[in-house]
Amino acid sequence: MEAGYTKADSVNLPNIDVVIVASFFASNSNFNAAEFRNVKTCVNSKMCTLKCKVCPKHRVQSKSYAATMVVDEKESKVVSVQYHDCAASQGGCKHAVALLMWFHRRSEEPSCTSFS
Repeated sequence: MEAGYTKADSVNLPNIDVVIVASFFASNSNFNAAEFRNVKTCVNSKMCTLKCKVCPKHRVQSKSYAATMVVDEKESKVVSVQYHDCAASQGGCKHAVALLMWFHRRSEEPSCTSFS
């Protein structure tokens, strides 16, 4: 685990609903343009950077892939999803889509800390 980061679970993930996912795809040039463009972030926003290692589907003993997702929690907006170890990641790859959808599903899980 990198210094300054906390292990993610359903309690501390930002809420990623279907509207946020759709807005990301509609506004992100990685998924609607051939060339790669950097995304500028707003200084006064509450940014959450999620870094993870993803196990390869068919080679679980191989080195894990690195991925990063940046969420503006104040604006309820996904700023970027990057899959660092994929050759197609510069234009928006299927791995980034799968990662975003995984975060979406996990963020909808009930919190383990709330007891009835």
